Amino acid sequence: MDDFERLAADFLQHEWEASPVRASSLGLTDHDERLDDLSAEAFLQRDADDALWLTRFDTLDPGRLGFEERLDRDLATSVLRGRGILAGWAEWRRDPTEYSGVVTSGVFGLFLHRLRPEPDLVDAAVARLEQVPRAFEQGRANLDPALAHPLIVERGAQSARGAVRYFRELLPAEVATSRDRDRLAEAGERAAEATEAWAAFLDEFRARAHGTWQLGEERYSRLLRDREALAGDARSLRERGQAEYDRLDGEMRSLAREAAGSEDWVAVLREADRDHPPTEAAMREAYEAATERARTFLAETGLVSLPPGERCLVEPSPVFQRPILGVASYMAPPSFADTLVGHFFVPFAPDRTPEPEVQERLSANSHGFIPTTAVHEAYPGHHWHLVMRKLGASDVRRSFGTPYFTEGWALYAERLMRERGFFTDPLQELYQLKATIFRAARIVVDTSLHLGELDHDAAVRFMVEKTAMPEPTARAEVGRYCAWPTQASSYLTGCLEILRIRERYLAARGLAAVAPADVPAGVLREFHDALTSSGSLPLGLAARAVLERPAEGAGD
Repeated sequence: MDDFERLAADFLQHEWEASPVRASSLGLTDHDERLDDLSAEAFLQRDADDALWLTRFDTLDPGRLGFEERLDRDLATSVLRGRGILAGWAEWRRDPTEYSGVVTSGVFGLFLHRLRPEPDLVDAAVARLEQVPRAFEQGRANLDPALAHPLIVERGAQSARGAVRYFRELLPAEVATSRDRDRLAEAGERAAEATEAWAAFLDEFRARAHGTWQLGEERYSRLLRDREALAGDARSLRERGQAEYDRLDGEMRSLAREAAGSEDWVAVLREADRDHPPTEAAMREAYEAATERARTFLAETGLVSLPPGERCLVEPSPVFQRPILGVASYMAPPSFADTLVGHFFVPFAPDRTPEPEVQERLSANSHGFIPTTAVHEAYPGHHWHLVMRKLGASDVRRSFGTPYFTEGWALYAERLMRERGFFTDPLQELYQLKATIFRAARIVVDTSLHLGELDHDAAVRFMVEKTAMPEPTARAEVGRYCAWPTQASSYLTGCLEILRIRERYLAARGLAAVAPADVPAGVLREFHDALTSSGSLPLGLAARAVLERPAEGAGD
């Protein structure tokens, strides 16, 4: 084992010891019995450790590293620099989901992936459930009313209430034997009681909270440069988002006229939204059918390689996720486990949502829009990409990545499928463009929120008026932007960067003047396979991985 290989292995082992829940999510089952230490001392120690690891990676001589090692080194340093920028922000003092997220995902993931025999899973789940009260006690000690914002606290309380039902009602049904069900029911009841107490604490704490969710221009811009390896800053990114919004608006006016005889694409889509599945169960079935159709299209066209054994299951979103996420999501197969099964979660409403609001949420999942979302989440979006990453990347690149690649790839996947004829009528194409202009609006809103130039309610109005989004979905979306700065900007920013990489790749093969619909499928397949197998790299590193990789058998 050479010096870099040893350093990378030590770094990863340190990561898993510090975050056993994340280690479990990656398929490292030796960590399944522990929850993360969420004490203030542990958070501060992780910040200090990150600074030391960054120094160790920075002092490596790049000239002594191979091509793949340099990519791994640069990914690790980008992750660590990003953490350093956010260390002073102290999310663990601001956001209650820092605690409930670890608690719920630490148990839910065990049964989602089922990487061990069921009795072992029950043992691990019970061990973690017994640590739930400690996690919430640490949260009570850490949250600071001078830093936390009431909006973020309320979001955390809603998520906690969803977790109560999971622990108390749904978790015991995961297992077959009465003995194991009883054990989970008993441990789950104690966890549910602790979670109810946590939610009650947050209700009281919310009245005292007077902090902010605004990350600020300086931090936002540093994250773009130092973590994502992007040129420009928060303001130039906002200008780019607005320019893309304006360009797409013109394209959508033309397509709306073709599809419905009116340039008012917002009105056209709102009318089309009325054609939606009547129930959440019917919505899930429609997503499942669209997902299979997208996979079949890829198999027939050869735009990507489909690894043997991969599958994408289409399921209702977890109950604890529903209060804080109003759109579809995806959970990849664990990076270090044998399975290639991923999970595409469709957006069910929170418990006790009034039926009129359920119907309004269903309108955001209309029959015209469902194909675009299936492409984004499954084929060749997140599921296909993350299976390819799992099979082709190094241990470091299977462990870390950036949403600027992951979400950028999924939006690129939508565009690719439109270019190649997957969407079968102008209305479906209009919905795909809606998904893109929605991401342009996200850039404008996310940057404006964190620059302090747009408040929450104005952001909700912007999303409703500018993207034809139902108001309940818009509220869930904007709450997410407040809680997760820079992520909402990743989709379109990443897509545009991937298109630039593709242009350079095709130009190097004499295909610069060929329309995307006419590029040979085999050439695109080689590009797609190479890019996704390299990982989920910051876009500057992803360009290097594809465009500068030495030919097979050549030296560095």
